[in-house]
Amino acid sequence: MRPVTLTTSISAPREEIYDFLVDLANRVAYTDHYMKDYRLARANSIGVGAAARFKLDAPISQQWGEIEITEADHPRKIAERGRIGRLGRTPTAAVYELVQDAGDVTRVELTIWTEPATPFDAALERMGARSWITRKNRKALGRLRRIFEEEQDGPPARATIAGYEPLKAARFG
Repeated sequence: MRPVTLTTSISAPREEIYDFLVDLANRVAYTDHYMKDYRLARANSIGVGAAARFKLDAPISQQWGEIEITEADHPRKIAERGRIGRLGRTPTAAVYELVQDAGDVTRVELTIWTEPATPFDAALERMGARSWITRKNRKALGRLRRIFEEEQDGPPARATIAGYEPLKAARFG
């Protein structure tokens, strides 16, 4: 899929938005409308090396995916690499770029793309996967804006590690 770039402006400091985005546990707060069963893959959910697994709730076919943060340039850019689809055969990438506009307004640019591994995967993209993922990510950026600009009832939702029970975790010291 050719790269798709989506943009939104958020009335919040760039550093605050960056700190929220670089923590993969926060991702469920604004993407749970199309990413189901979202779970962290590692105990550390912040920064380079943080990873998560999820199921894309697409109408054509539900597919598992995983992402990992590969670059975190505070407070400008977050780059992610991952794999989606059957047997994780389709590489995917996403880049969040945060640009400080006038005052405390931050422009968030999300660029996403995939590289279909087989003709079947390419056909799925042509049948609507590209437009579906574009619509869902446009809505996700709108939800992200609302997290920062509107009054919330409580803290945003956070993901957990699959099978991790903090009270049974090993304690050192």
